[in-house]
Amino acid sequence: MKTCLLCTGMLFAASLTAQTATQPLLYDCKYTETPIRIDGRLDDAAWQAAPWTSDFIDIEGGALPKPRFRTRAKMLWDDRYLYIAAELEEPDVHGTLTERDSVIFHDDDFEVFVKPLPVTPNYYEFEMNALNTGWDLYLDKPYRLGGKADNSWDIAGLKTAVAVQGTLNKSDDKDRGWTLEIAYPLTAFESRQHVPIPVDGTTWRINFSRVEWKAGQPKEDNWVWSPQGVINMHVPEQWGYLHFHKP
Repeated sequence: MKTCLLCTGMLFAASLTAQTATQPLLYDCKYTETPIRIDGRLDDAAWQAAPWTSDFIDIEGGALPKPRFRTRAKMLWDDRYLYIAAELEEPDVHGTLTERDSVIFHDDDFEVFVKPLPVTPNYYEFEMNALNTGWDLYLDKPYRLGGKADNSWDIAGLKTAVAVQGTLNKSDDKDRGWTLEIAYPLTAFESRQHVPIPVDGTTWRINFSRVEWKAGQPKEDNWVWSPQGVINMHVPEQWGYLHFHKP
């Protein structure tokens, strides 16, 4: 059985290599002396020092059509949190799911994939919609290698907020989109594995995904920061590099 899984992994990796034309992206995450106020508005002065990521592209790479709407993100950190902000252009902001740990990607959503110890197989996923409903889960390894999602894991101390630039769930007008902020506790992983608090020079793997549904379209669009090369976010080796910097 282990041999079969290894062969499957090798074949998948070969297929991925053949399809992927770009290397994983890199983000230099700056340290902030001032904690971010989590209200979804992105108007804290500290955010001005944080660069935006490049605009998200199709999950398979830049050779695919450009996404219909712009998505981008930025990050900061302090001694307690990794802060994540995102801006999602959307002419009709809507959401339906209100129960925590629902399958959030059944709505339009924003997703965070974090691998704080790059040499281990473990990683973490968080999804949220425009109603600020979240779903957090832990994986001991990728699904293709027999990994199983653990929905019992919760991000203790997580803070999230959404601000809608328009009117939520009102399709007879035109919205500009929605913005979000996340304060992801650096101690969130302790119930599954010990992760040292970052210092200057620490590197994690991270990626972001946006799921967008279009009326009359049976399948969702998947737009990401660092392209995966395949329609599968659970390929951590293709996630971007998150470099922590502290003066």
